[in-house]
Amino acid sequence: MLRTLAVAGYRSLRDLVLSLDRLNLVTGPNGSGKSNLYRALRLLAETAQGRVIPSLAREGGLQSTLWAGPEQFSRAVLRGEEPVQGVLRKGAVSLRLGFATTDFSYAIDLGLPPPPCGAFSHDPEIKHECVWNGMILRPSAILVDRRGGLVKARDTDGKWTIVTSHLASFDSMMTHCGDPRHTPELLLLREHMRAWRFYDHFRADATAPARRPQIGTHTPVLSHDGADLAAALQTIREIGDPEALDRAVDDAFPGSRVAVRFSSGWFELEMEQHGLLRSLKAAELSDGTLRYLLWVAALLTPRPPGLLVLNEPETSLHPDLLPALGRLIAVAAERSQVIVVSHAATLIDVLQSQPGCRSIMLEKKLGQSAIAGDDDDPPRWQWPVR
Repeated sequence: MLRTLAVAGYRSLRDLVLSLDRLNLVTGPNGSGKSNLYRALRLLAETAQGRVIPSLAREGGLQSTLWAGPEQFSRAVLRGEEPVQGVLRKGAVSLRLGFATTDFSYAIDLGLPPPPCGAFSHDPEIKHECVWNGMILRPSAILVDRRGGLVKARDTDGKWTIVTSHLASFDSMMTHCGDPRHTPELLLLREHMRAWRFYDHFRADATAPARRPQIGTHTPVLSHDGADLAAALQTIREIGDPEALDRAVDDAFPGSRVAVRFSSGWFELEMEQHGLLRSLKAAELSDGTLRYLLWVAALLTPRPPGLLVLNEPETSLHPDLLPALGRLIAVAAERSQVIVVSHAATLIDVLQSQPGCRSIMLEKKLGQSAIAGDDDDPPRWQWPVR
């Protein structure tokens, strides 16, 4: 489980370090940085897939995603005695992402290539990556270290072994240096990160993929567009927790039940509702009803991930459905670590009433995102030095 999440230099997240628990709720007013935190988490996950550089390119490149304010704030600026002014940069351009668990921790530092760099002058480089044992970065705890193109790993005797000295600046050691013999920690961490799941704004319009019959196969993990909804629900019923599925549907729609009709390999979702003489097909369901069923399939997965991140799951749901959704998320948090980004008051109240829910409220201070009213000491975190 992630205990600490750290982001520096990404959009409004100039230097944010968060302590995480099993169930985490991120709230705050519009523009406080909730979406930026969600994006940063996705970007961190892309590292394990080898897609961190292309993902930055889709966001407009490194220059578009970097913190746009000054490198540091003076005490006078923080007290409101002086206006914010640009000063000569002392440190290198850097976007840093990292997390800590009780077992292994990881950090990546991205920057710009040194001149001359030809046509790819705006293509970010991976300057430094590091995996260490435990939550606190210490020289003796470092297991795998990458600086530039050189990657080295510590063996069982504590001695350093060079894994490669020619790793391309746009390739992560996560995808190119995971080895069960020399870097088993890196391989384990990579596979754990690859299992993280992100769900963001399911489609429920008239042409949404979830409304159409699909060829069905065992689907323990719902796709991000929900096209395999019927197969995912049938998989829950056969190899997952069918009682939890029925409870979740009845919680939101008393007296209702979902079923999957299949013919010649084609799966189609149907829903029995109290008072109706026939079942309704997926094409007939309201947008809110279909979207709630998509959340049921995502959260009751028979293959729970280590981390499940939900971005504004209340979108297009009727307020009456939000208490049931909150209880469904709490059930998912029993098997996975869950991070929910939301601004729906009803859903927030339900989640905050759950035992052990960590509520993180963000606010903007001088353009940077910060934790509102945080009187506790922030978790200990130290970035690897380039």
